[in-house]
Amino acid sequence: MKITRIGRVSGIALVGALALSACGSDDNAGGDKSSAGGDKSSSASGTGADTAGSGDVACGSKALTAEGSTAQDNAIQEAISNFQDVCANEKVTYNGTGSGDGIKKFIAGQINFAGSDSALKGTDGKTEVQDAAKACGSPAWNIPMVTGPISIAYNLKGVDKLVLTPALLADIFNGKITKWNDPAIVAVNKGTTLPATAIKPFFRSDESGTTENFTKYLAASAKDKWTAEPAKKWSGKGEGKAKTAGVAAAVKGADGGVTYAEWGAAKDNKLGVAQIDNGAGAVELTGESAGKAVSAAKVDGQGNDLKLKLDYATKEAGAYPIVLVTYEVVCSKYKDAEVAKSVKAFLNHFSSEDTQKGIEEIGYAPLPNEIRGRVSTAINAIQ
Repeated sequence: MKITRIGRVSGIALVGALALSACGSDDNAGGDKSSAGGDKSSSASGTGADTAGSGDVACGSKALTAEGSTAQDNAIQEAISNFQDVCANEKVTYNGTGSGDGIKKFIAGQINFAGSDSALKGTDGKTEVQDAAKACGSPAWNIPMVTGPISIAYNLKGVDKLVLTPALLADIFNGKITKWNDPAIVAVNKGTTLPATAIKPFFRSDESGTTENFTKYLAASAKDKWTAEPAKKWSGKGEGKAKTAGVAAAVKGADGGVTYAEWGAAKDNKLGVAQIDNGAGAVELTGESAGKAVSAAKVDGQGNDLKLKLDYATKEAGAYPIVLVTYEVVCSKYKDAEVAKSVKAFLNHFSSEDTQKGIEEIGYAPLPNEIRGRVSTAINAIQ
C-alpha cells in the first residue's frame, strides 16, 4: 500500500459532524454513510479491499467517529486518507481536540474510540478506568498506535544548533532561566554564540497528553528541579496556547520562543529542534533515535490492555528520551458488533507495517515490531 501524503495542519481537521451515541450504545455511530459538513475533523471513505491492513478482520460498514490527541492528528489523518484503499463501506472521522477532551467524550459515550497520549488513569474508585468501563459495558483497553517524539521546538535568530539538558529544560519552563545566553545554557553549547534574547516559553493551555508526557520526562530526568506531579494540566511557567497548532504558531511568531510539541508541528512551522543530552551525550531527534527509546518500553497493562511504561530518564547512547505513545482507547466489547468490526478494521489498517512506515515520513516513529505484534493481537480480540 502506498501512503498518499496529505496536507499536514496540526490540530485542525475538516469536520464531519455525525450524530452518534456511546461506544456502549446499540445505535453507535450507525449506518449513515453520508458525509456531513463542518470544519473540525477529517473523514475518508471509499472503495477497496475486503480486509484491513495486516490483519484478517473483514471490513465493517459502520461510520466511526473518534476524537482526542492532537499529537497523533497528522498520523491518523494520513491513515484515514488511505483507508479508502482498504475498506469499501467505512468512513472514519477524527477531531483533534486534545487527549483530555477525547477521554471525556469517550467516557460520555459520544465517540467510538479516543486518541490519548496517556493511558486511562486509576484502578480504584471513580477513575477514568472505571468510568470508561461503565460507558463501554466492558473493560476499556489502551492500544498503543502512534509513537511520537516530543520536540523542544525553538525560534532563535542565528542559532541553528541548540543542546539542552533535563536540568536546563526544567529551569526554562519553571521561569528560572530567562535569557538564552544564560551561563548554564552557554556551558553546554560551546562553540555556539547565543544571544541575550529573552526566553519566551509557551505551553498547552488545554488538557494535553503531550503536557503530561513532557512533565513525566522532567519529573524523571530532573526530579531535583521539577517537583510538580506530572499531569495533563500545565504546572510550570510561560504563556498558554490552545493545542499543538497554537503553541507551534506562537513560537514561530516570537523570537526567543520555545515550546514542547510533536515533531511534525516543528517541521511544519520550520522551527529549530533542540538536541537533548540526558547524560550520554547530545542526541538529535530522528525517527531512529526516538524509536530506540520506545523499543525499551515495558508493557505495564494486563492482557490486551497495552499500557506502556517509558523510561524517560534513560541514558542509553543514541536514544532520544522525550517521546510519547498515543493510545487508541477502545471498548474491549462493543454492544454493537458491527461497530466493533469497523473499529477492528480501521485499527488493523492503522497498525499495519505499511501505514506505520508511511507516517514516519511526517515526523513519527513506527511501532517497534515486538510491540506491533501485541497490538495486532489486542485489536483482533475486540468484540
